[in-house]
Formats: sequence, C-alpha cells, structure tokens
Amino acid sequence: MAANEDQEMELEALRSIYEGDECFKELSPVSFQYRIGENGNPKAFLIEISWPETYPQTAPNISMNAFFNNTISSAIKQSILDKLMEEVEVNLGTAMTYTLFEYAKDNKELFMENQPVHIVIPLGVGHLSVKDKNTSVSCFQTSVGNNISIGTHEIAPSSKKRDKKEQLSKTQKRKLADKTDHKGELPRGWNWVDVIKLSKTGSKDDE
Repeated sequence: MAANEDQEMELEALRSIYEGDECFKELSPVSFQYRIGENGNPKAFLIEISWPETYPQTAPNISMNAFFNNTISSAIKQSILDKLMEEVEVNLGTAMTYTLFEYAKDNKELFMENQPVHIVIPLGVGHLSVKDKNTSVSCFQTSVGNNISIGTHEIAPSSKKRDKKEQLSKTQKRKLADKTDHKGELPRGWNWVDVIKLSKTGSKDDE
C-alpha cells in the first residue's frame, strides 16, 4: 500500500488519468513507468518513477535503467534525468508524477535531438532518404548486390537496357543469301510475283 495519504490520493489520480493508456504501467502502488514515443521508434524512451516513504515532501526516484532504453546513450539518459530533476525541485511538496511524465512527453524531441539513430536495412530497397544528421545507415549483402546509394533511387548496380537487334534464323539467312548477288544486293524484281507459276496455277484452276 502507499505509505501516506498524499500518495494514496495521487495513486488514485494516476489510475484514473492513465486508464487504458498502453504507455503507462503501474509496477507497484509506489512505482510507475511511462513510455515516451511509440514502440519501434528509435527515439522512444521509458521513464520509471518510484516514491520513497517521505514523497512528495522529498524527491521521487527517477530511473532510465529499463532494458527498453538500452540503445540510448548514457549522456542522453543523464541529460533527461537532469532536466526532470529540475522539474522535481520546482514541484517539491506536491504530487508530481503526472507532471513529470507530461513534461517528458512535451519535450521528447528536445530530449532526444542528439541521440544517434542506427538503421539496418537489406540491399534491394528501392529508395532511402536520410535527413537526420544523427542517423547512420548500415546494409548487408544480399543476392541483388553489395552497393547502396543514399538519397537516390538506384541502390544496387544496374546495367542499362540494350536495344535488342532482330536476329534471323539460319534458314532465313540462307534464303536471303540465295536471293542476293555477289555484291550482297537483291536483284531488281526479287519480290515480283512469278508470272509463270501464277499462269500455270490459273490454267489448272480453269480445267
């Protein structure tokens, strides 16, 4: 149970305010976590606040040691904790857990602006645009190649399409050679209708 009446009242208020909020987690009646940012966001972080027996007359314990914060640099964590402690001093003696969580939510971009973001992508992605100076990109080799270009549409080496030339079969080449003279030119009237054959065919039809 909460250690004093002030804590009990604040506990009830927190349960009411954050009911249904997936970012909020009550670890115990005197210990709480709140996730700032969406799951999967490389700049999301988690704050844990616990109350000592003398809270709120004394400062709460604030931690960022949760596994969720594993990718955040120690310097960034310490910077966030320092800013939160400044808020603690301003609100000392009053219920402040909600205030601290909301302060972190309102300032999340400022808190994490210097946090490097490491992205791992497979080669073969059609387009990748990186605008954040703190963002690094890694890629691994796949069957499509081993090169990557940032900010362009081409990521793997590609060959230009060559115009396909019409190719003649051996039989077509032989027939064409039979029709040409020693200079390789077709004789005049090579495509005329064979009048003799036509007349013969016509005579047969008349019979």
